[in-house]
Amino acid sequence: MSSRLVGVGVGPGDPELVTVKGVGALRAAEVVVVPVIDSGERGRAEATVLHYVPAEKVVRVVFALNERSDRARREAAWDAAGERVAALLRAHGSVAFATIGDPNVYSTFTYLAQTVADLVPGTVVETVPGITAMQDLAARSGAVLTEGTEPLTLVPVTAGAAVLKEALNGPGTVVAYKFGRQAREVAEALRDSGRIGDAVWGSALGLPEESIRPAADLDGAPLPYLSTLIAPARREGGRGGKL
Repeated sequence: MSSRLVGVGVGPGDPELVTVKGVGALRAAEVVVVPVIDSGERGRAEATVLHYVPAEKVVRVVFALNERSDRARREAAWDAAGERVAALLRAHGSVAFATIGDPNVYSTFTYLAQTVADLVPGTVVETVPGITAMQDLAARSGAVLTEGTEPLTLVPVTAGAAVLKEALNGPGTVVAYKFGRQAREVAEALRDSGRIGDAVWGSALGLPEESIRPAADLDGAPLPYLSTLIAPARREGGRGGKL
């Protein structure tokens, strides 16, 4: 039988936001892999997974999750992680990979699946969608992501503040991921575009250390790496104005 690798989105941190299908996929797999920066740590994905599967079923695999400057080191880490998961597939046949958010939205699973498919030919790769940080932040803050014909633009600020500025000068709602280290530049871009008034940011959503604040409170101090920002579309014309 073919080996089966399933990327399971486990949401932004709140274990109650894992879907029923996601829980089923985690429990059905023989092994559940969780990504970590250091093998001695417990990451957010693992903390969520442990609400649904026993610890002895969970395997930590080290990924260079924050390595951006040294491509050779990053590629070597991806190769090593792929080899580890490939070995697990050969031994067990069914492996789930738990990723925060959704496995098809800025997820390490994308790179892992490509590597494993080459190492274990015939592997069936599937994904189970997960609730994203922008959806959770919208729900917790009351920010409406889209109305009518509005577009929605998702920007990883790791691509640079210029990308965010361009998006803010366009139409629709703008969501920024991973902006914590560039909080000062993000605040400046929001002010320059006139969109700071309705914007909101959040981090550690669904966790005890959760923080949800108006973007106007940004003072330039560094924030957690996985902070999320929502700058809602400019809305005029009352109810249904964008239909």
